[in-house]
Amino acid sequence: MNDAKIINDPVFGFIKIPSGLLLNIVKHPLMQRLSRIKQLGMACVVYPGAQHTRFQHSLGAYHLMSEAMTSLSQKGIFIFDSEAEAVEAAILMHDIGHGPFSHVLENTLITGISHEEISLMMMEQINKDMNGGLNLALKIFKNEYHKNFLHQLISSQLDVDRLDYLRRDSFFTGVTEGNIGSARIIKMLNVVDDQLVVDSKGIYSIENYLTTRRLMYWQVYLHKTTVAYEKVLVNTLMRAKYLAQQGHRLFASPSLEYFLYNNVDYHWFTTHDEALANYSMLDDNDIWTSVKVWMNSDDPILSMLSTNLVNRRIFHVEIFEEPLSEEQIDAKLMELAKKANVSKEDARYLMSVNVIQKDMYDVHDDRIAILYKDGTIKDISEASEILNVSLLSKKIRKYYLCYQRF
Repeated sequence: MNDAKIINDPVFGFIKIPSGLLLNIVKHPLMQRLSRIKQLGMACVVYPGAQHTRFQHSLGAYHLMSEAMTSLSQKGIFIFDSEAEAVEAAILMHDIGHGPFSHVLENTLITGISHEEISLMMMEQINKDMNGGLNLALKIFKNEYHKNFLHQLISSQLDVDRLDYLRRDSFFTGVTEGNIGSARIIKMLNVVDDQLVVDSKGIYSIENYLTTRRLMYWQVYLHKTTVAYEKVLVNTLMRAKYLAQQGHRLFASPSLEYFLYNNVDYHWFTTHDEALANYSMLDDNDIWTSVKVWMNSDDPILSMLSTNLVNRRIFHVEIFEEPLSEEQIDAKLMELAKKANVSKEDARYLMSVNVIQKDMYDVHDDRIAILYKDGTIKDISEASEILNVSLLSKKIRKYYLCYQRF
């Protein structure tokens, strides 16, 4: 009896999850947790439609991976059914270790451990629950399997993770320029010498993909208002953690309380079993519930920052081409301390100084190879007539100063 599930996805239509291993992953509590974490963190402050979740993105990436498996098999690339299932399982779980609001928790409540490392720990937990059914999926995910192109489909310049999130984020934000031809790109994928390549017919789709990615980063992911709103959240959590460490009793869900009252770093996380259990219970709701209560905190800084978050009072943003001097930062701190009637030390929570850098394409790091009919292969940077690669790979660095409005 084949009890496959059909899920109606607004971006790709019907997605079929076959019964067995893949459906069991989708039903697993660690996977279901992703339906309570928004894909784009605080971006809904700029794009109110950006309410989609990490769970939806994971299903979309799985769908594209299954399309890629079909397309490559039709081109004569030999892929065992067990390999196809394993790589689909790996992409389903690739984001499983994300915390609330995506990257906000990293380096605030938790230090020295990345969401990728936590993803791996969670995958190993699911593998245990499934009696080793994910051994091959884990090997491919960690790039320890002899077919390198399978790992490239999960993580590379042209992986299905990016193909889904660009298309999905474009759909939900309404930024139509972000709509890449993911189906066409997948149809153009090929494998030569165990490396993923793109048939030369697909060159225009790749050009569009690279320019689109750049646009989506600056227009959506690194939009200055989104960045400033995230800084309010980061500073709120940092202040809460500071107060907790000083012995203040703060309202928090049990799982959030665990990370406020303990200094959780890599060593702690890997030596305390309850750390992963608490992390597994954390989602966006823990943060919002606590922040709403903190609005009435007797600590003026925590109260102000929490009220900012709930009532959408976003830090003011100034963007500079050059780093700010110590004198400029100090002057702004003095000004904020005076306006808020708090100490200079406390005023640090009312501002944030950041460098934001995004490299769109690094020719040295990870290439997109174009395959011609005569068998020759060129990097997209040489193959494209219209892409200005020196411009695309130019490191753009912007210096952001975000601070409390009065």
